[in-house]
Amino acid sequence: MKLIIQIPCFNEEHTLPGVFRDLPVAIEGIDVIETLVIDDGSTDRTVEIARSLGATHILSNYPNRGLARTFRSGLDEAVRLGADIIVNTDGDNQYAGADIALLVKPILARKAHCVVGVRDIEGIRHFSARKKILQRFGSWVVRKLSGTDVSDVTSGFRAFSREAALSLDLVTDYTHTIETIIALGKEGESIAEVPIRTNGKLRESRLFGSIPDYIKRCVADMLRIYVRYEALKTFAGLGAFTFGIGILNGAYYLYSRIAHSGRSNVALSLFILFVIAGLLFILLGFLGDSIACNRRMLARISRRQRELMARLDVADRPA
Repeated sequence: MKLIIQIPCFNEEHTLPGVFRDLPVAIEGIDVIETLVIDDGSTDRTVEIARSLGATHILSNYPNRGLARTFRSGLDEAVRLGADIIVNTDGDNQYAGADIALLVKPILARKAHCVVGVRDIEGIRHFSARKKILQRFGSWVVRKLSGTDVSDVTSGFRAFSREAALSLDLVTDYTHTIETIIALGKEGESIAEVPIRTNGKLRESRLFGSIPDYIKRCVADMLRIYVRYEALKTFAGLGAFTFGIGILNGAYYLYSRIAHSGRSNVALSLFILFVIAGLLFILLGFLGDSIACNRRMLARISRRQRELMARLDVADRPA
């Protein structure tokens, strides 16, 4: 059983030593533990420090591609390197590396394909009250959208089985944390969570400049991802609602003609407009559902292709 700990990094020369210092050297049930540092176009000594710390593998992105793409490239590389379990942790030393043993335990026991490390949000002193409220509300929204029970959806401290890593077909370019939960939930993959510890704050987050900007981008991503998996439900529901408004306006127009011998041109116009819009929304839902079916078939083909390529890489690798 091979575990690869992937560490996305962007200018983490000062925090990376702390990350490596806490990583486990042995875990019961794991035969091999390797590290994979994904350097996202760092301009400092991150790569040099990673080599000096004994990183097993280093993957470099140039230019800087952002957290989501770096995470995806790390998963692909870990699969190619023959990982059975992949743990993602941050290069800013936010998470306690010793808790990796807790993350992989449900996967080793075959009870989950993905395990999320849940932080004690209320106990994190550098989180403002507003940030804590938004985190709880955001996690509730993602639970509803994904059909999962994950209580800390923005935690980047996660473990993935090889099967889960291969099934992920991510499209967002901002942050991977929300998309992976929704994607795995919609694909029916089992997700578990374990409480984990966090370290003190060492630097400001580079993911967002302000909370309003972060909220705006996350909401856009959530809607985009949900519609990707639930196009028929989304547009058919919107179409039915719009169609219903049109029918009400049509009924009012008929009532005004029969009861008062009058006419309501506005009601008639609204009837035509909303009925046509409702039908178009419903048709759009069926079209989106057909596209989603094709996407799922392509995802299965892509998964088999990645698995085959990973096996060939392992077979070609010198013993």
